[in-house]
Amino acid sequence: MFLTNRDSLLIMFFSVSLILGFIFPCFLVAESQDFLFSNLKQRLIKDGFDARMINRLYDEPEVYFDVKSISGYFQHNEAKLNYDQFHRPKNIEKAKRYLITHVTSLERVEKEYRVDKEIIVAIMLVETRLGGFTGVSRVLNVFSTMAALKTEAPRENLWEQIPPEKRMKKSAFKNKAHQKADWAYKELKAFLTYTTSQKLLPLEIRGSYAGAIGLAQFIPSSILSFAKDGNKNGQINLFEHEDAIESIANYLKSFGWKTGINRKDASKVLYHYNHSNYYVNELLTISDLLK
Repeated sequence: MFLTNRDSLLIMFFSVSLILGFIFPCFLVAESQDFLFSNLKQRLIKDGFDARMINRLYDEPEVYFDVKSISGYFQHNEAKLNYDQFHRPKNIEKAKRYLITHVTSLERVEKEYRVDKEIIVAIMLVETRLGGFTGVSRVLNVFSTMAALKTEAPRENLWEQIPPEKRMKKSAFKNKAHQKADWAYKELKAFLTYTTSQKLLPLEIRGSYAGAIGLAQFIPSSILSFAKDGNKNGQINLFEHEDAIESIANYLKSFGWKTGINRKDASKVLYHYNHSNYYVNELLTISDLLK
């Protein structure tokens, strides 16, 4: 469902870099955008998206080759992340207050989906600090840029922008770029399908440097498959707490979570959410502390 990258620590690191003014030269953005998005537009239109909508969207000045976000993705190293910070007393107290504030929604989905409310809150704490930080990258740019890495010129462009001391091996970088390009294009199509169906503006949606969205940090294909309208207002919006809470519950139930689940099976379910044993163990630790 989700990427092994959807972690709030790295999101904050790369966001601070953006805020401090790490901006690529305008000529680089323009040159890369001209090369990249003409191909993407053709593919999207061929796959059934409205031509006028696609052309208008990619003509917006906010749409660009997002080197900063994507270079962060290729520098990711799960093993170095400090998940322990999330079960410190200050964060556990914050999570307990969240349980009280959203008790009605949490208890409803716990009863309906048979998913423990504590594990839902644990996920939201680790993913976005309970909504305190959901990411600053334009999701449209993230997936458009990643999809472009199928071809050599955009791929080399990205490689040159990554600081040498933070680069992976060139062969590993190339393999990863090839692997993720097709995936990113599928996520881009899912993102545009989602925003169109829910009448949301694509350029207004910001998320992690890997394209994860909202309080629950769903990627677009997971939104289409698992997201729910928790507050019953006729729109699925994962920046709204009720929607995020019910969507997480639906996801976990879909992969086998149930009341009284043992720790081994719980770990297997949570691993679908993020393919990281560090992540899974932290969620279970937080959940235990909240009970």
